[in-house]
Amino acid sequence: MSKRPSYASVANGAATQDDSTSAAAAEFDRSHDKQKILFSTDAGHFSLIRAMHLADLITELNGLCGILSLFSSLRYCLGDPADKTNIYYALAFLPFGLFFDFMDGKVARWRKKSSMMGQELDSLADLISFGVAPAVVAFAIGIRTPLDHLCLGFFILCGLTRLARFNVTATAIPKDANGKAAYFEGTPIPTTLGLDAIMAYWVSQGWIHDSLPWGTMFQGTALEFHPIVLIFMLHGCLMTSKTIHIPKP
Repeated sequence: MSKRPSYASVANGAATQDDSTSAAAAEFDRSHDKQKILFSTDAGHFSLIRAMHLADLITELNGLCGILSLFSSLRYCLGDPADKTNIYYALAFLPFGLFFDFMDGKVARWRKKSSMMGQELDSLADLISFGVAPAVVAFAIGIRTPLDHLCLGFFILCGLTRLARFNVTATAIPKDANGKAAYFEGTPIPTTLGLDAIMAYWVSQGWIHDSLPWGTMFQGTALEFHPIVLIFMLHGCLMTSKTIHIPKP
């Protein structure tokens, strides 16, 4: 999840900060109101595009990286399993998603423009790039029994819930001098890049499909699954934790 400021968090922070923060919040107010008016009144061609901020477009690039990762995983599933080119592409797109996730917040603060739409775009893009895409990579390399599907679905839903909670509680978390939340509640969803790095190592070692680490349990039964999928479930639990507070850099 990027450090992109939400409209609500800036406005809330202004109530307890100094005059400079109040001025920044007022600027966010004007930016938010202008975009809201454009969305509700502009019915011309490409009105949606013209109403978006530069930071919103950068967020879209984050989502694009996740989408391209999904397509690369699908191309790998349709091709020769011995040709790992597409699965490497699928993994390589995801760090670029993190880069754009970081940059959208930088640009939003630099231009002093943020909006509720930008906040929602940020969460949706993060869900694609750091939730759905890693789970599909896991499926592509062989974690694909029916029970595996449920476990990977749990992982994605944890990411979804974590992002929704962030949007709802952004105003309740203590703020720093810039109006940003002082800490992450639960591990941020981009930390799933750690899982991507692990899977990249497995691919490089040939530990995929029938050679996945820890093998298969209950093979040939309805409960057949790969124990390695449990690390995805563990990561999902860490993302939704209420007690883990990770300070923002």
